[in-house]
Amino acid sequence: MTSTQRALREHTAARIRSARPGLGARHDLTTHDGLVAAQHHITAEEPADEQAQVVVVIGDLDLAHWARDTCAFALGLPPGPAAAWRASFTRTVFLAGNPRNLRDRFAFAHVGDGHRTAWTAPGPAADTASLRRLLKLLHAPAGLPPAPAEHIGVPGAPRPGRAPARHGVYLATAGCGVAEALVHLNHLLVEAVLDGLIAPGDHLTLHRVPRIVGLPRPAVRVRAVPEPHLPGRLRAAAALTQEADHA
Repeated sequence: MTSTQRALREHTAARIRSARPGLGARHDLTTHDGLVAAQHHITAEEPADEQAQVVVVIGDLDLAHWARDTCAFALGLPPGPAAAWRASFTRTVFLAGNPRNLRDRFAFAHVGDGHRTAWTAPGPAADTASLRRLLKLLHAPAGLPPAPAEHIGVPGAPRPGRAPARHGVYLATAGCGVAEALVHLNHLLVEAVLDGLIAPGDHLTLHRVPRIVGLPRPAVRVRAVPEPHLPGRLRAAAALTQEADHA
């Protein structure tokens, strides 16, 4: 096994332990078979409809604005719902619709700048059934166009005693459609917020790269997914680095 594959498995195992600490004792998360067994265990333990999930309504998508508002939403969650959502591996459903036209009919926990996007509070699927019946799943298979690095300020004042940090956010675009990109970035960003890696006042730099290789700094969090057509192997779909604190 290569060092890259070992690192990707370690990041995946860390994600599982953070969400469900007890699974590390039940399965060997250092192996591919152990990771698969842990995922099956999670599915069998609790039906997906009973796990906490969030619905995001996407109207006009600007990736940098969406990333900023995603962090703002996660930072604003009360501890209880945040913990339940973290335990469900931040399960999220993306729907296509205009939040401005829905605000009088549905209660959103957070509405993005300009009403481009809106988030429901974490809860069981039944809580958002009517919204999901009304709107269609976001279907955006087209690839992301090339773009220069984008700088994003995480909303909020820095916490006392913590200097704002600078993070690199890397998204692998090769073979990745817009809808899939949202899934990868959503998991990466909200889990980093809920785990305390991203805090108010931090600065993110969003990089779209064909593949995540040779990062300038070690990744502190990686979203790894199965490599198509190569059973047992993983690839990095998104990654977070911590570059430096402000001087």
